[in-house]
Amino acid sequence: MPRKVLFINQETSPYVPDSVMAGMGRELPERAQAAGCEIRTFMPKWGLINERRGQLHEVIRLSGMNLVVNDNDHPLLIKVASLPVTRVQVYFIDNDEYFGRRFMTLDAAGNEFEDNGERAIFFARGALETVKKLRWKPDVVVCQGWMAAVVPLYIRTVYSDEPCLADTKIITSLFETGFKGELEEVFKQCLEYKEVTSATLKKYKPKFDFDEMIKLAVDYSDAVAVTSPAVDQAAQDYARQHARAIDCPHDDLAPFIKLIEDI
Repeated sequence: MPRKVLFINQETSPYVPDSVMAGMGRELPERAQAAGCEIRTFMPKWGLINERRGQLHEVIRLSGMNLVVNDNDHPLLIKVASLPVTRVQVYFIDNDEYFGRRFMTLDAAGNEFEDNGERAIFFARGALETVKKLRWKPDVVVCQGWMAAVVPLYIRTVYSDEPCLADTKIITSLFETGFKGELEEVFKQCLEYKEVTSATLKKYKPKFDFDEMIKLAVDYSDAVAVTSPAVDQAAQDYARQHARAIDCPHDDLAPFIKLIEDI
């Protein structure tokens, strides 16, 4: 049976400007599909994405749910498109309040959005709820970018008994790209959901910076792919101490494909 691989990407080319992360967001699913894997890909529907050019359309049967983040209801919209040539399906997590602005994680002046933590939580829960609705059981979940760092926590706790996610393996990719400040003061409290309690999060600092976000992802992952020697050294050290960490250069995807096949 072919392996089923779910990619939860912060960025995917060609929908957002070129970057190492966006390139891997496209090339890795394509390579995995070429290797015989069955693929699904998720990413935020960033406001800069041209829906007409990208041929996005809403999936009514998957939309309509409300997710509560920071005590507020936020409607979840799901849109879908196919990558050119390979036809890999990309599902977009959308919400006007979180993703309607014309930027990704930084505003026009280069400042980090104050609700980036809430946006990451909404993205993670939206993606996992959609996988449930699809009734599609991935063997491997690959989380790329710090916006996806919340996903491993929720798979191993809130969704640990869900038939479609109970036995999945999780790979977290580490990139050079992070964030410089701290997430909003309420982020840690907002993470609490069902089985995720204050006790679950006790080991983490009250305010999450990039290092703390990486620790959260690594702690609940089966393996970590280090995409460049220039990845933050503290993040690399933590990954090598607490998980199976593999060097998977972004310009040579063969080690990453092997990791997906072998994990």
